[in-house]
Amino acid sequence: MLRLCQNLLLLVVTAVVVSRSVHCWGSPKVVRKFQDIPKDYVYVQQALWFAMKEFNRESIDKYTFKVMEVLKSQEQVTDSLDYFIEVKIGRTMCKKTSGVNENCLLQSNPKMQKILLCTFIVASKPWKFELTMLKNECKVA
Repeated sequence: MLRLCQNLLLLVVTAVVVSRSVHCWGSPKVVRKFQDIPKDYVYVQQALWFAMKEFNRESIDKYTFKVMEVLKSQEQVTDSLDYFIEVKIGRTMCKKTSGVNENCLLQSNPKMQKILLCTFIVASKPWKFELTMLKNECKVA
C-alpha cells in the first residue's frame, strides 16, 4: 500500500511539472523588453521590407503601398529578435499586377491618394534566415 501511494505521489508531481512546462511553451521568455533603436538599423530595414511585402501581398487594394516615414522602431529580445515598427505608408501609382514595386512614386491624384498609419511587429531569426509577421495593424491617417 505504501508503494502504491509513493507511485501515485510521483505521478502527481510529474504531471504538475509537465503541465507547468507545457504552459511556458506558448509564450517565449522576454530577455529584454522593447527598447528604441535607430530607424536605419539594418535589421529594422529588413523587418520593414518584409512587413511591406506581406502587407502588399495581403492587401485587397489594386495598388502597392510604400513607406513614407518611419515613426518609431524598437527591438525586443525573446527566442527571436522582435521589431516593433510604426510607419506612415502611402498608395503608389504601381499596380500589383505590374510586379514592379521598388521605384514606384506615390499617387499624385488627390482622389487616388491613400495614407495609412501602420504598426508592424516582425520576429526575426537572422541565424535561420526567418522572418515572421506577429502583428499587422493599419488605420487611415
